[in-house]
Amino acid sequence: MTINGEMMSMDRVVAIVRDNRVTEIDKQLAPLWIQRGGDVRGWLEHRAIDSHRTNSRLLKRVLHLTAADDADVVLSVHAATITDTYWFRPAGSNLSYKDVCFTENRFDKLALSGDPSSFNLPASRTPELTNVGSYEKCWRLIDDRWWIYKSASDLELFSEIFISRLGTAMGFSMVQYEADAGYVCSPDFTNGAAVNFESMRSLMGEDEDYTNNFKCLYALSPELSVDYLRLIYMDTLCFNMDRHTDNYGLLRDVQTGLILRMAPNYDNNIALISRGYPNDVERRSDLLIAFFHEFLQKCPEVKQIYERLRIPVVNERMLNEAMRGIPVAVDMDYVKQFILNGQRQIALPRFRFV
Repeated sequence: MTINGEMMSMDRVVAIVRDNRVTEIDKQLAPLWIQRGGDVRGWLEHRAIDSHRTNSRLLKRVLHLTAADDADVVLSVHAATITDTYWFRPAGSNLSYKDVCFTENRFDKLALSGDPSSFNLPASRTPELTNVGSYEKCWRLIDDRWWIYKSASDLELFSEIFISRLGTAMGFSMVQYEADAGYVCSPDFTNGAAVNFESMRSLMGEDEDYTNNFKCLYALSPELSVDYLRLIYMDTLCFNMDRHTDNYGLLRDVQTGLILRMAPNYDNNIALISRGYPNDVERRSDLLIAFFHEFLQKCPEVKQIYERLRIPVVNERMLNEAMRGIPVAVDMDYVKQFILNGQRQIALPRFRFV
């Protein structure tokens, strides 16, 4: 497939594509992926629903997209998403943003749970085709605001909600999660693409190295690197094994392209006790804590910022409040000890395995 057309932000052309290549670019407004020289097809494919999700296959079958590759799937909805204003207008088209942005989603139940009744609905435009991630999930429009619903085991649901609440109590910017009918859900943190969200993969590819990501953000703005350090501290405290460049990122001004701040902390469903209760409740051999200490020692700027941060101290009252009302039975004493022991181990001047 040869790609020709215009990359758009709302109704502004931000890049022109001829024969799969960007020939003109607005260096302030174009997606960061394109600004750093990323290819158009890669940008499109990165916006596609995960083809390994069972319900994505059902969705593609209903929409007659079973033979389509990821780029074709995304282009079937003009590459539009809920969380940014970017889309693709094919050559010769006179479409506008109001023609491609999403105002409904008839396939939320099919995408989330494989609902058999939804399988018989007539084809229509759906944001599910650009709803990325490996978990079964969906977008729902509730009282004129989009919410993301995601499948979760009991322990995943608890971990996601608990970490969100604890981080908020510590004064960190967190996505607010709730439980609804066995699913974990949260409101769209871009508020209907009032700001543009771009994952860190747009700048770093698959490089998850703490120091490399920190230096990239520090070069953009020292304040961004401070927010990144808070993110990594929270991941370390709450044993998030799965932070990667697709589940954190930046918020940009739609009109100017300026990077405003980091997106709030989200996607902690592979953290804490989500995969069961770790054997090392004392956390004396905790690899994430070792990584964090190595991070502090490796980069002088990191250590200097960390020493000035004054991370709030977690206490038992905060932990009790964070647990209150979560509809999952867990070993609360274990969770409290795990967090408090992690806090103590992080605070040690130097971490050693024992």
